[in-house]
Amino acid sequence: MAWEEWEQLKAQATERQGTRMRLNQVEPGMGGGPGAAPGEYGDLTVRQADLAKIGERAFGLFERLSKQGRIAVPSSECAAGDLTRQGFALGGGLQHVAKRWEEQLNSLRDACAHISNHMRVTKKLHSDDEVFIRRQLSRIDVLDAGFDERVGEPGKKNPVYLPPEEKKDS
Repeated sequence: MAWEEWEQLKAQATERQGTRMRLNQVEPGMGGGPGAAPGEYGDLTVRQADLAKIGERAFGLFERLSKQGRIAVPSSECAAGDLTRQGFALGGGLQHVAKRWEEQLNSLRDACAHISNHMRVTKKLHSDDEVFIRRQLSRIDVLDAGFDERVGEPGKKNPVYLPPEEKKDS
């Protein structure tokens, strides 16, 4: 590779870096971003039922993959062994496919189990957060109620805190 070609490749790479996606800002006119109202880009809302449904579906898929995903593996391995003993190169290829299928199936099962477990944990954590937030807010309500004990008519200032000339008038 010539030096000029190297310099040209570096310049092209630099140009491509300048057009990368930027996650900290939105293109003008695209909406969203820090100045946008929540209605423009939507609110994140997750309900316990949604999390439970995702977890149940992931667990169901895990169970189906465990039961039905391996049905062809024993017969494929048997056929691969027979083909190999008979001197066919196809036997090694079929054995490789069966092995890769098993590896990919295990990877997919692990991912489903991970999703299912994560949804259970997320559900538990968020329900604990909800309880904590409710406790904190109820404490604030109790505190506010203490400040609402007023002397005098509702909506009027407490005469204890009025300047001396206004106290005479009220």
